[in-house]
Amino acid sequence: MTQDYLDFVQHIHTKTGIDLSLYKETQMKRRLTSLRDRRGFSDFKTYFAHLIEQPHLYDEFLDRMTINVSEFYRNKQRFDVLETRVIPALMKGKQKLKIWSAACSTGEEPYTLAMILSRFYPLDQIEIIATDIDSNAIDQAKKGVYAERSLKEMPPKVKEKFFSKNGAFYHLDEGIKKCVTFKQHNLLADRYESHCDLIVCRNVMIYFTEEAKATIYTNFSRALNSKGILFVGSTEQIFSPGKYDLDVFDTFFYQKR
Repeated sequence: MTQDYLDFVQHIHTKTGIDLSLYKETQMKRRLTSLRDRRGFSDFKTYFAHLIEQPHLYDEFLDRMTINVSEFYRNKQRFDVLETRVIPALMKGKQKLKIWSAACSTGEEPYTLAMILSRFYPLDQIEIIATDIDSNAIDQAKKGVYAERSLKEMPPKVKEKFFSKNGAFYHLDEGIKKCVTFKQHNLLADRYESHCDLIVCRNVMIYFTEEAKATIYTNFSRALNSKGILFVGSTEQIFSPGKYDLDVFDTFFYQKR
């Protein structure tokens, strides 16, 4: 790693609390070098000086760092398992579920959870906490307006029930929007939620180092109630779940002991 990039990583950590060294170096450096070059900076020292002074550059840096790619019912078979097996198991002996959608990007995931839960609970009894490091993604999520490509895996009946089309965009039902509370949160630095029945964190762990993953899984485990469930992405199988006090519940679902 060049000294120029090392200094950039250190300055970002000092100024923002974001520790880029916990992300996979090759991927992160390639993405940020591409962004830096596109903005006309020849080194990271100059790029950082402008980044801190110009909010639009900082917002763009966050967007590029996190890569906000999401859609409703992403890998729909897993959401079918969530609906038929996971939610019924979690509901036993519980009046209400505490659910956290971590690294929620532009909101498709927590809103999918709300739509699924609406089959089990009235909307005013559904509360989902949704967090992401990127405030721009959160602002977009709060609007609840999506292009058609985000809805490609959604069952037609669900689309018809919870969306209204306006021009090229789909607007989400206000009742579903009210089920979700969005907050900014850094998985590598901030305090975690507690007493969760379900934590959903998908397609973000692939960007972290093994050390960072271990820390995050440990924190997720602590954040879960006994018998609570962690739902991860389709490329993020946990190979030694027992290390985190977790057991396999189903493929990509892990239950707290």
